[in-house]
Formats: sequence, C-alpha cells, structure tokens
Amino acid sequence: MAKERIGILGSAFDPIHDGHLQMALRALDSAQLNRLLVIPAADDAYKPCIAGQEDRWKMVVAACSQDPRLVPSRLEIDRNGTAYTVDTLLALRKEYPKADLLYLLGVDGVMKLKNWHRLKKVLSLCSFLVCSREGDVSPIDFHEELVRLQDLGGQFVMLRMEPVDCSSSEIRSCLAAGREPSGISVPIREFCELKGLYGAPVRLSRASGWLDQLFFELKPRRFSHSLAVAAYARRLAGLHGISQKQAEEAGILHDCAKCLPLKEMQRIALNHRLTEDPAFLESGALLHSIVGAQVARDRYGMEDPEVLEAIAYHNTGHSGMSRLAMCVCLADSIEPTRENYPGLEEIRNLAETSLERALLKSLERTASFVRQQGKYLHPQTQGTIAWLRTLPECRS
Repeated sequence: MAKERIGILGSAFDPIHDGHLQMALRALDSAQLNRLLVIPAADDAYKPCIAGQEDRWKMVVAACSQDPRLVPSRLEIDRNGTAYTVDTLLALRKEYPKADLLYLLGVDGVMKLKNWHRLKKVLSLCSFLVCSREGDVSPIDFHEELVRLQDLGGQFVMLRMEPVDCSSSEIRSCLAAGREPSGISVPIREFCELKGLYGAPVRLSRASGWLDQLFFELKPRRFSHSLAVAAYARRLAGLHGISQKQAEEAGILHDCAKCLPLKEMQRIALNHRLTEDPAFLESGALLHSIVGAQVARDRYGMEDPEVLEAIAYHNTGHSGMSRLAMCVCLADSIEPTRENYPGLEEIRNLAETSLERALLKSLERTASFVRQQGKYLHPQTQGTIAWLRTLPECRS
C-alpha cells in the first residue's frame, strides 16, 4: 500500500487569497498529494497578525470548503506557547507516523528558512515543495541557498506556477480604502467587509455577530455560499434600484436554517403554524426557507418584514414576490461560487439588465432539471413561473 502524501501550507493567511489557493491546488495536482493541511499561524509575538486568529480561521475554513482535499487545521492556533513550525511538524509526525509530509513554500520562503527555529530538525521531518514564479528572487542567490540547505539534509521539489498578481498587504490596503481588491475570492472579501477587518468601513452593524453564529450553525460550504449570496444580492440590488442593505441582510441569513435537522425544522414549522403542506414538511430542501425566516427573526433578531419575505421565498419563489425577494432568490442560484450548470452564464448576463427575466429563466431551468430527474416540483415554483410570464418585462 502506497504511503499517504500529506501537504502542509502554513501562513498567517491575513487574509487567505488566490495566491495561497493556487499554490495549494498546484501542489495537490502536481505532487499527487492525498490531501493538504492549511494551517493558519497563531496570533502571537512570533508571528504578529492584523486580524484575530478566530476571524482568520473562519476565512480559511470558508476558502477550503471549495475543495474537499483542502483540510483546515487549528494545530498552531490551539497550541500553547510560541507556535514554531518544528513543533507543528513533530505533532504531525506523531499523528501520521507513516505518511510523507511535504511542506509548501514559495521561493522567498526558502530564502527565509535559515531563520527557522531548529532548522536541521525541520529538514529531517519533511521535504519541501517549492512553488516558483519568475522574478521572486535572484536565480543565483536562490541556487546557492538551495545547495546549502540540501547539504544540511533538505529535500526540495520545484513546482512551476503561473504568476498571481495579489498580496495580503495590497488586499488590506484596498479594503481600508473601500476599493474592491483583486486576488481574493468573493466570500472572503465579503467576510472582511462585513466584519470590518483591515479598516474596511462597516456596512451592517449586526453582521459580525451574525457571521460568528452562522459559522457554528452551518457547514463550511454553506457558510461560504451564504457569504457569496450576500455579496451578489448586494450587487444586483445596486444595479436594479433595490435597497442594498436589505439585500445583503437577506443574503447573509437566507440559509440560516439549512443545516438544522429535519425534525427540528418540522417542530419550528408546526409550532409557528408556518405551513401544513406535507410536501414542505417532508422536505428539508423546501422547509428550510420558510423556517429560515422564523429562525432569522427569533435567533438573529431580524424584524424587517421585507427581508423576512425574501428569506422565506428564496427557494420556490412566490406569486407577487417583491423585487427584493427576486434579487435574493436569483443570487442564491447564480452566486459566483456555484458550480457551472447549463444556462448559468446566460442567466447571469440577463440578471445585469432584468431581474424578472433572469429569475424566470432560472426557475424554468430548475423546473426542467427537477422533472428530468423524475423528482417532485412544488406547485409554488410553477405558480411563480406562471406569474413571472405575465409581467411586462418578461412578455417583451
């Protein structure tokens, strides 16, 4: 049986950005890793960070949710004392005694290895995957340092990467100035902005607490999706003259009940007389939307009836639904982290000019897919489609 190959990517991740993720995915594919541990640094004097470690942890978890091979680890955050890499490697060697450990570094990281605590021990515990890019450092200086480290027992494998034009410092500067940063995913940017990290202007006073609560109540992929829906709903609202604040609030909270057990959803629905429809009561996929509106009210303090309506109808839609509800329903199906499906780009393009036509196209696609799968299409969805077809925007 072949040895398990485990990659390790450690950094402050302040914040995690596309360069980190490209390095991780390149290593997974090129070095045939079974998985890759993403380990945010502890917030201590040895590795000073700007954002707190729990916020950086949440961002890492959200970013890693896009690929199951990326495994977030709290190994350094939860360890007492100074978080030296050698201690991390010793703990991993104890946990995975038979695995090959491969530590990811950039060329600049290799040049800094000489400063690592107990370097010779580090070199004995793992080998290194070096992601190189043009212009990182002088090729001559790098070669000389690499030879010196190899003489000490270090093992290095070079991985070629396409350049990624991003840096944590530049992203932080953009956020502080209220500009849209490049090189960072939509969910992570939304998290930074809603939390007011790195000097970003705070838009929603209650959002920070909501995110902390949602992080523990949702699965990682659902948490990341909620951030993406909030960002996209805000964008669509700005294009179509809808309250961006309400759209973003509804986007954040739209799936707040999604990960509740079905029995708990049923209890909430029956206690509050939300529905007696057996189709809703027997399906978490349908029930989480109307239960979510109740949970948003009771657990998150949302009292705005228009926001609650948008949460309640984000799944099936509803005849006569508001344009705010359309905005959130549409953002849910076309947010930027959604896996590609037939018609997705067409719907996104339509959404730039017409919420009604884009939502109609989206729900028609959903109805067609459900029927092709031989599954049940709730009449409320079909009723929403029929209603949308009567609107002047769709008839034209």
